[in-house]
Amino acid sequence: METGDMMEMGQDMQGERPVTVELPAILDLRAAAPLAGKLLALRGQPLALDASKVERIGGQCLAVLISAARTWKADEETLTLEAPSDEFVAGLSLLGLTVPALVEGAEEPADEDLAA
Repeated sequence: METGDMMEMGQDMQGERPVTVELPAILDLRAAAPLAGKLLALRGQPLALDASKVERIGGQCLAVLISAARTWKADEETLTLEAPSDEFVAGLSLLGLTVPALVEGAEEPADEDLAA
């Protein structure tokens, strides 16, 4: 995905501008709890995650981001991922995800999808 690309999930019903959260360069165990707290405090608002400076992502922060995507989807709020760095995209790939899958909340594939 090119820098400047944006993936979007959900509908912003009121046309509000999203709150932008710049993700830290290192998304590891130490970053997971602060990130979860920051995102939880923004629940109910349109959200843009700026992943342009991410150098490394680990499983704990990936779980936080998947949870956020699922929460925003359930709340019918907009969640976007802006300008994901090459390292962010590569890290997701190593963890078995793509940017679109993350934004959609990494939903489990349907049984029909598994049979294909």
